[in-house]
Amino acid sequence: MEWKENGVHKEGVYVPRRDTNSRLNTLVGGRLFPGIQHHAHFVSHDEKEHYEVSLKSDDSTTEVSVKGHLTQHLPKDSVFVSLEEASEFFKNGSLGYSASKSQQQFQGMELCCQNWEVEAFAVEEVHSSFFEDIDLFPKGSVDFDCGLIMRNIHHSWHSRKSLCG
Repeated sequence: MEWKENGVHKEGVYVPRRDTNSRLNTLVGGRLFPGIQHHAHFVSHDEKEHYEVSLKSDDSTTEVSVKGHLTQHLPKDSVFVSLEEASEFFKNGSLGYSASKSQQQFQGMELCCQNWEVEAFAVEEVHSSFFEDIDLFPKGSVDFDCGLIMRNIHHSWHSRKSLCG
């Protein structure tokens, strides 16, 4: 999404749902820090350069899983010409806005990294209950592009000014 703030062009992404394994975050999310949080169970495995990550929300609304391994290149049919282009695209999307308890306001949170470093990730399996929902995305309207991974990144999350709808 794009908007102007005090005459300056801004970019960010809309985050339709935030899931966490922290019970505290589910209680205070949207009040003490941005974004309503839903509780979920996360599982991750990493062995050498192979990774598996999954989550399932307690309310059974959200399921996501991905399996894959590090690689040197993006898929040939990716919309990105290079890893650098993909990295820059996602770096520009590190500011995310999500719904709040008020229907007139979107709360902002930004991922801030001291060392932004993205690697290509060859995806072997991917599942997303969100993108597989044919009521939201009719069959054939969404295609998976590529996998990227960030490892050993010194990062923090920062609240950002809310946007009014």
